[in-house]
Amino acid sequence: MRGLFVFCLCFQAISAVMHSWKAFYTGSTGLTDFPEFVALNLLDNEVMGYFDSRTSVFEAKKSWMMETLGQEYAERQTNILRGYPPTFKGNIAIAMERFNQSNGVHILQWMVGCDWDDEADEVTGYRQDGYDGEDFIAFDLKTGTWIAPKPEAVITKNKLDNNRAVTAQMKNYLTQICPEWLKKYVNYGSRSLLRTDLPSVSLLQKSPSSPVSCHATGFYPGRATVFWRKDGQELHEDVDHGEILHNHDGTFQMKVDLKVSSVKPEDWRRYDCVFQLYGVKDDIITKLDKAAVRTNEGSSEFPVGAVVGVFAVVILLALIAGFFIWKRRNNTQQKGFNSANGSDTSSINEEQGKMLKPTE
Repeated sequence: MRGLFVFCLCFQAISAVMHSWKAFYTGSTGLTDFPEFVALNLLDNEVMGYFDSRTSVFEAKKSWMMETLGQEYAERQTNILRGYPPTFKGNIAIAMERFNQSNGVHILQWMVGCDWDDEADEVTGYRQDGYDGEDFIAFDLKTGTWIAPKPEAVITKNKLDNNRAVTAQMKNYLTQICPEWLKKYVNYGSRSLLRTDLPSVSLLQKSPSSPVSCHATGFYPGRATVFWRKDGQELHEDVDHGEILHNHDGTFQMKVDLKVSSVKPEDWRRYDCVFQLYGVKDDIITKLDKAAVRTNEGSSEFPVGAVVGVFAVVILLALIAGFFIWKRRNNTQQKGFNSANGSDTSSINEEQGKMLKPTE
């Protein structure tokens, strides 16, 4: 297999008022210890629903879903998603033929979703498919056409571009249905989604010559910044900013490193780390103090558990999502290549779950 790209929930600082709903559908062949089909729903980058072909049951991952949507919602999603595995199996067979593959491990993944800026009330939808870790085809919402980055996808692009019904349904889904349900989900889960959790902030250092990390963990929402200052001025040199990462409990963590090898001991007091969380007026300021720095040199107390924990969560989510996701998500949006088998009609799911039904 040419590519193996782990699906990683790596979040950069995002718009202060941006909400998102995404669905990842993953079909695989040649993996004996993994379900042939997995579906995963994420609301504001938190898992809200899960389904795989082994259990064949949709699992609501948030308590508010059952409270507001009821058992009927889960049952409806179960019935809808049970029709997906055969579709993915057929599509993988078609893709293997397109790429002249006779066996081996192969992965097909669809991603669909939308973002909503609740302050500007602007929405953006996207649909994108990948095969074996690389982009296969995408839907360009602005032009209403399909983008085929690979020659093997051109036949699919042409079929979809010539099917006005599919294009109209996709536009309607991405601009109307998905945003409508995203707003409802945000409203239903507002107690959880709109809460504010402050972090614990620590100064970490592996060795005396290593950078000092200002590490903030346990905060929510995942809209935050952290930076180093010297004499009250933000530093842009000798610093290294990390990504915002998920914790296992749905909160977030992030860090920023400061190179201290050239900092004189008497100058440490001139530095501090500033953490800012969206919606919170007061900053959390941590002075650079050697006595407060935690190190693992000669000690087992260095809190590597947070790092290991995040890695474990990422791997778990990678497994749930199907191991594979292409390396980038351009601003293009896309649709599946089930149409490759010659059947080009598409049915947008009318059910409340808002799982996009595959092309049939």
